[in-house]
Amino acid sequence: MKRRYPFLISIPHGGMHIPDEVCNIIALGYKDLKYYSDPSSRELFDFRKNVEMVIDTHVSRMVIDLNRPPYSLPPRHPDGVVKLRTVDGKAVYRKERFPDITLIHQLLMSYYFPYHAEIDRLLEVHDIKIAFDCHSMLPRGPLMQKDAGQLRPMICIANNGDKNGRPRKGGLATCPATWMCCLADSFKEEFCLDHEVTINSPFKGGFITNAHYWHKGIPWVQLEVNRSLYEFDSLTDSKGEKGNGKHIMELNKKIWNTLQKFWDSIF
Repeated sequence: MKRRYPFLISIPHGGMHIPDEVCNIIALGYKDLKYYSDPSSRELFDFRKNVEMVIDTHVSRMVIDLNRPPYSLPPRHPDGVVKLRTVDGKAVYRKERFPDITLIHQLLMSYYFPYHAEIDRLLEVHDIKIAFDCHSMLPRGPLMQKDAGQLRPMICIANNGDKNGRPRKGGLATCPATWMCCLADSFKEEFCLDHEVTINSPFKGGFITNAHYWHKGIPWVQLEVNRSLYEFDSLTDSKGEKGNGKHIMELNKKIWNTLQKFWDSIF
């Protein structure tokens, strides 16, 4: 029987579905929804045949962002769990049609809390030794991010620590620093990269990694893959979309090889 690795794979931003509750008030079209999601991440990180468990969602992060705290609400947090605007300032909802508190509560109860409850359940009942929260990132920092306009690395892994994966002063790292360095080395070897693989830069880890590490104590890593590795301006498929299935499949294999070699080198 083929060995399954003791991993949980979380893919919270790959969906593009707009639920009926908000479909008449959303301002974003298909192209925007694709751009502001983590495009193709559900295929990119689909390791169901090789790992203990995979969890993802079909719902767009523009409706409910699973990697934000449930109390991160507008107007104080316009890029929170329910969004007023995108990362470059575009309105998510039609003018004066933003969800009221009753609808926000409905969205949280329908899509947000079930995802997090399922993560806790999976960690409780399955033999999972490490979890990965998997994302793709824009090649440059968007307008309203701290790294606006800056080129991003090809791969970023994060554990809420410093650039070497060690705990920051007053903080708690979600995965041992030795594991983080080993994982970074595995990415560098598999992808033939050096400085373009970073730890905790530009991302340090989000709500999912931090909250569920606190809940269960099982190591968590946030994994960010640069979209330039599979989206190409000069390469379109038959539907005119950037990138294609072949490149995504090849990248999926390289990422899996990295995770496999990382784990085998530790145990």
